Amino acid sequence: MERNKTILLVEDSEKDSELIRMSLGELDSSVTVERVCDGVEALEYMNLNKYPGKNIVLVLLDIKLPRMNGMEVLTKLKSDETTRTIPVVMLTSSREERDLKDCYRLGANAYVVKPVDFKELFEALRFTKEFWCRVNEIPL
Repeated sequence: MERNKTILLVEDSEKDSELIRMSLGELDSSVTVERVCDGVEALEYMNLNKYPGKNIVLVLLDIKLPRMNGMEVLTKLKSDETTRTIPVVMLTSSREERDLKDCYRLGANAYVVKPVDFKELFEALRFTKEFWCRVNEIPL
């Protein structure tokens, strides 16, 4: 039985979340977008979903989050053997070069600045998908 494909959206802004969900729905209706509001919830969601039925194929991760920031979440995801191969796209309002460099150093697959240019987001997702098709299983 094939597991459902899930994108985990880690975003504390309701407005940004709705825009992203609508756009991703247009991109691929076979993918479910699940949202959590902070870094702690993201890690809890990932741990709870190590059971059959969920197939997290991508994490869209904000940097500035309550309780645990996105870079801490990214570090934990990339240091855990069960989650390190899941592609992570940073989706953030930070335009700081230091944040950009740190995210890539920590293992992010792409970095998209909000407000989101959906063409840029789709390009980042397409690139991530093509990359994983070459080195791993198809994530989307």
